[in-house]
Amino acid sequence: MIKFILSVVVILALIGGAVQFISTEESWALLVNKEAALSSVQNGAMAIYEFIKDLVANADQIKGVDLVVEK
Repeated sequence: MIKFILSVVVILALIGGAVQFISTEESWALLVNKEAALSSVQNGAMAIYEFIKDLVANADQIKGVDLVVEK
């Protein structure tokens, strides 16, 4: 579970542009902007929360759907 949560945080930070890859002829570097990482994780978490909240709120509308299978 901890690995999953950590993976989500890293993915949100990457999507938000908080991690930059810089390479020179001699070395490679990953730069992490802490403020951008925190902002992108918070924005991503809020977007996921809003999506789930809307999904749960609209669950009552799904009950009226009938599935019919014809052979």
